[in-house]
Amino acid sequence: MKLAIIVLCLVALVAAAPQRRGNYYSDYSTVQVLRYFNENSGVGSYSFGFEQSDGNKRQEQGELRNEGREDQYLAVKGSYSWVSPDGIVYTVTYVADDKGYQPEVEQGPGEVPAALAATLLGAG
Repeated sequence: MKLAIIVLCLVALVAAAPQRRGNYYSDYSTVQVLRYFNENSGVGSYSFGFEQSDGNKRQEQGELRNEGREDQYLAVKGSYSWVSPDGIVYTVTYVADDKGYQPEVEQGPGEVPAALAATLLGAG
C-alpha cells in the first residue's frame, strides 16, 4: 500500500512539472538572453535590442527630431515578437512619431485572435 501511494505521488509530481511546448517556455527560469545591445548617444538618439532563447525578440531605434524647436519630438521605430503557447510567432512592427503610434501586426500561420489584435492596436 505504501508503495502504491509513493508511486501515485511521483506520477502527480511528474504531471505537475512545467512543460515546454514547441518553442514556448512555461518555466521562464530557463530562458536565456542570446543577444543584447544598447547604444545611447546621450544627445537625442538611441538603439537597443535583445533576443531570447524562448523566441522573444525586440529592437528599437529613436532619434530627436526638430531639436530645440517648439515642435520637437522623439521619433521611434522598432519591432517585437513572441511565440505563443500554440507555437505561432506574432510580430508587431511600429513607428511612434508626431503622427502617433502606428503598429502593424504580423503572425505565422493562423488568425490573430480579435482580443489580441484590439489590445495590440490600442483599442482594448
